[in-house]
Amino acid sequence: MTEKIIIAGSGGQGIMVMSKFLSNLAVEAGRFTTYLPAYGAEVRGGTAHCMVIISDEEIYSPLIDKVDALIVMNAPSLVKFEGRLKKGGALFLNKSLINIKPKRNDLQVSEIPFTAIAQETGNVKCANTVALGAYLGYKKIASAKQTDVVLAKMLEGLSREIIAVNKKAFERGMAYGK
Repeated sequence: MTEKIIIAGSGGQGIMVMSKFLSNLAVEAGRFTTYLPAYGAEVRGGTAHCMVIISDEEIYSPLIDKVDALIVMNAPSLVKFEGRLKKGGALFLNKSLINIKPKRNDLQVSEIPFTAIAQETGNVKCANTVALGAYLGYKKIASAKQTDVVLAKMLEGLSREIIAVNKKAFERGMAYGK
């Protein structure tokens, strides 16, 4: 199994956090992984994307031409990266912030209001956690136990309230992914 993913949005939307989570989850599941971040001119508010590869075999390059899955948090990212998805690839888009439709009709599209769900759970900054949950609910990259271990490590040191909101946001995303 090899899964190639691009996660894209604007700086401050947690793009790198999601990508790091997926890479840590791959390691926890005993798989190989690469993590290649790219930032725009301005970190917060500029463009940001990251390429992640998860594989059962060694990975020889972190660069990705065509991806199996694309998670986009804003409209400019959809425009920029839609063409990088393989035919039949999975597109997860933030329906809360993207008011345009994909141009291609050969994709598996999941339009999920990541930002609205995060707001409902108590913290709009958890939109990335909702997106991550939706992707993992759909793709089943690792077991629930492995996911819980990585989630606990990534949230370590935060307040109980923030941890609770993130867990709730993750679970809501997972429900959409299933």
